[in-house]
Amino acid sequence: MPQQKYNKLAGKHVLVIGGTSAPKLKPPSRPSKLIPSATVAGYPCDLSKPTVEANLEALFKQVGNVDHIVVTAGDKLYVAPLHEITYESIVSAGQIRFVAPVLIAKVGSKYLNKGPESSIVLSTGAVSQRPTPNWSIVASYAAGLHGLTRNLALDLKPIRVNLVSPGAVDTELWKDFSEEEKRGFFKEIAAKVPTGHVAKPEEVAESYLWLMKDSNATGVIADSNG
Repeated sequence: MPQQKYNKLAGKHVLVIGGTSAPKLKPPSRPSKLIPSATVAGYPCDLSKPTVEANLEALFKQVGNVDHIVVTAGDKLYVAPLHEITYESIVSAGQIRFVAPVLIAKVGSKYLNKGPESSIVLSTGAVSQRPTPNWSIVASYAAGLHGLTRNLALDLKPIRVNLVSPGAVDTELWKDFSEEEKRGFFKEIAAKVPTGHVAKPEEVAESYLWLMKDSNATGVIADSNG
């Protein structure tokens, strides 16, 4: 059978937004292992400022047309008891986790090749479905991405829009935690999940690859949470 059937991303232009500074999930560090002909380039784009839409326009003008957009950008998790939450902290917590994905879809859809072979894959987290004390703000934005994904799948059809919902993944997202806090948290998670371990980025990356390759999947929330 033709090799293309099994390597549907060969020759495709994939833009990963959030691959370096503060991602929830890094793209594979050696994409050539998955796609022998792959080449990798990096472009700066600040999603944290009110100029995010203009920044995205500038990014896509550099990148040009793409087949897939994968959004893994994240920032420091805002975890706080309700009595400490402020208006400013609510707004700030949603800038990269919700505002940016909406605008990425708005701007990026103009540069996506039209058809079900193209897609946007967003990222949320298991807290969107599993309530955790003091995570109300993060959980709200994470859950909001479920609704956003399903609605964008209609708004942008035939371009597909899907969502990956990882559990804890051992990435630099946890860099603001002390090593002791991180070890304790990961140990607690590993004891609770059926797989008995905290995921590595390359494990969860398979969900993103599947959603890019399956041209019949849209409005899907893919759980990869152990």
